[in-house]
Amino acid sequence: MSPAQGVPLSGPVAETVPSRGGGLVRRLLSTLILLPLFVWMVASGSVWLFGAVMVLVGALGQWEFTGMFERAGVRTFRLLGLVGGSLVTASFARPGSDRVVFTVVLLALLALALLRPPAGAPVWEPLAVTLLGVCYVNWLLGYTFWLRDLEAGREWILLLVAVTWLGETAAYLVGSTVGRHKLAPTFSPRKTVEGALAQLVMSVLAALGARATFFPALSLESAVVVGLLLGVVGQAGDLFESAIKRSVGTKDTGRLIPGHGGMLDRVDSLLVNTPVLFYYAAYARSLGV
Repeated sequence: MSPAQGVPLSGPVAETVPSRGGGLVRRLLSTLILLPLFVWMVASGSVWLFGAVMVLVGALGQWEFTGMFERAGVRTFRLLGLVGGSLVTASFARPGSDRVVFTVVLLALLALALLRPPAGAPVWEPLAVTLLGVCYVNWLLGYTFWLRDLEAGREWILLLVAVTWLGETAAYLVGSTVGRHKLAPTFSPRKTVEGALAQLVMSVLAALGARATFFPALSLESAVVVGLLLGVVGQAGDLFESAIKRSVGTKDTGRLIPGHGGMLDRVDSLLVNTPVLFYYAAYARSLGV
């Protein structure tokens, strides 16, 4: 996600916000380490390695998701969410099996809600939260398998990451330095209009850069459309995660990645951008859009 964008937080969380310079250095160092590793993984062409990493990312994100609610005193079926969610992500590797696995996981959660009703809490609470995590994190992340399996799948994956992460970086840099106008103070008081515009512009530039460097088959029109589409949708995904975190009173989902927070903080925009890009790549372009 895009962390600080210039508008100060209030309350106890504000005291834990690092300095702009320190946060930027940690963010850049993390990116310099993680981005080359990701590019190498995709470029290697190993389907098994790619699949294993995606399942691991989904498992970490799911664990962080339920952990947020647990720390806020909201019960979840955390272990079943972890195992079931990982199976849901992995099921996208075999066409058709995703529906079967998701149904099995859903039925298991329903059964667990009856067999182990939470003490002092509505029976639907752990079921609803855990199921939301499976759908939000693991189901959406599963689309990376389908995107990777398309013609020029490796290029689509690299395009997805380049547009999303470069756009977020631009939002962070512009928002934290010149951002003055709040974008969505109810959900994320530190995000700014200036940062959002910077992300949109950089997303388009990143898509055009991808076309010029490693994805020449992508038309100029498609590059612009993809940049605009992911630039808007990615910010919506970022705001959705911010709204969830704000509802449980936390700033980050974890501390796994210095400068970013948890794994879920790093992939929140990718979660929504991936299915959007998949459907565009699979259907819209085939219709000449």
